[in-house]
Amino acid sequence: MSTDLQHLLLGVGAVVVLVLLITKARLHPFLALTLAALGLGVASGIAPAPAVKAFQGGFGDALAGVGPTIGLGTLLGGILLGSGGADRIATVFIGARPVRWIPAAITAAALLIGMPHLFDVSFVMLVPLVYTVAKRTGTHLLYVGLPMAAGLYVSHGLLPPHPSPTLAVTAYDASTGLTILYGLIIGIPLAVLTGPVLTRAISRWFGPAPDLDKGPVQTATDEPEHRRRPASFALALITVLLPPGLMLIGTVGTANTTEGTLPHAFFDACDSSVLSLLAAVVFAFFALGVRSGFGLGQLQKMAAKGLGPVGGIILILGAGGGLKAMLTETGIDTLISDYAVDWAIPPLLLGWLVAALLRICLGSATVATAAATGIVAPLLTAYPGTSPELMVLATASGAVMLSHVNDSGFWLFKEYFQLSVAQTFRTWTLMLSLQSLLSLGGVLLLSTVVHG
Repeated sequence: MSTDLQHLLLGVGAVVVLVLLITKARLHPFLALTLAALGLGVASGIAPAPAVKAFQGGFGDALAGVGPTIGLGTLLGGILLGSGGADRIATVFIGARPVRWIPAAITAAALLIGMPHLFDVSFVMLVPLVYTVAKRTGTHLLYVGLPMAAGLYVSHGLLPPHPSPTLAVTAYDASTGLTILYGLIIGIPLAVLTGPVLTRAISRWFGPAPDLDKGPVQTATDEPEHRRRPASFALALITVLLPPGLMLIGTVGTANTTEGTLPHAFFDACDSSVLSLLAAVVFAFFALGVRSGFGLGQLQKMAAKGLGPVGGIILILGAGGGLKAMLTETGIDTLISDYAVDWAIPPLLLGWLVAALLRICLGSATVATAAATGIVAPLLTAYPGTSPELMVLATASGAVMLSHVNDSGFWLFKEYFQLSVAQTFRTWTLMLSLQSLLSLGGVLLLSTVVHG
């Protein structure tokens, strides 16, 4: 057996071991990624100490790119949630609109609210509102809940600063601003199709209506005792739109100014995800926090509460970077690149396919993206005309395919909406599978006019 083939088989074996460690041994994804990466290095002939050093280097490189972005995005989401700004957006969008417009209104609100929030946090925050609207309008809970989940997951799956697309942006060395632009071009019609349109199309499959009196008590947005005034809808909306707006302005500006000039430096700063999110956090601190009468201690608690769930995600992203570094250290990435020239599968489709298979096996979109980017990133050197931003979206959309019983989101949706497993499959699983396939279609369509 040739050395090249042996290394490729070891790479495949590392992915298989990773899947088994998570699905069968029930190890935490961080530990499973670490063991798979180090095992690959040692099995490929690298001594343990250099293998650890390579893993640490990849871990640090990954977090250098995604850590500040995810951290600031989480802080922004915490302030938006704790100040009541997110609730204000949702309430204004829903309002007293006719029943037929409720799915579209809550999809739009969820798409906005989900942009700076982690999915689980946004979902738990909006569930009480879903119950309230369903009670008020006398509709099936899923008539409100399914489009809400669809709007949230479009943001979660396609748009930075969410973990999966942010990790892919770093892995493919893509522009965050362009990724957001292309993500919105795909995501807005995607939210319409998988939110209000899908909800109306499959409403006859919803099954028995849940008991609306058994809904959860809203605690995520409880207002502190010393609150003086409600959050401003306009300021909350500006807070959500400020980061993507600045990055889009920066992307357009840098493309139309001369490098080395003051305007180019300004637009380049706007195009930075870290600086754009930092500006939004500072704005939210004063516009939603101080203006509404919150003290510094209260704002600190909001931010800290938002950072709580992100620790495990950061470790997973870092370990995914470590696995990618090990693929480079062993030369497997170069082999993949060399063989890719003869493959008949376009890189965008392959990125989606690898991420989708890993998602189905592992359950976690973040872990699937972390592993898939390490495998697929070398393809960009073999296909220099491929847009790295579209590779981000292809991989991230593959990582939301076919959510089922190994995905925590599946059980979150099932339990909060009091569904059977069968009901969850024909609503939640169907919705995310359509999102994944339609996203891929949108990426392939954009690739006819967008090139690297």
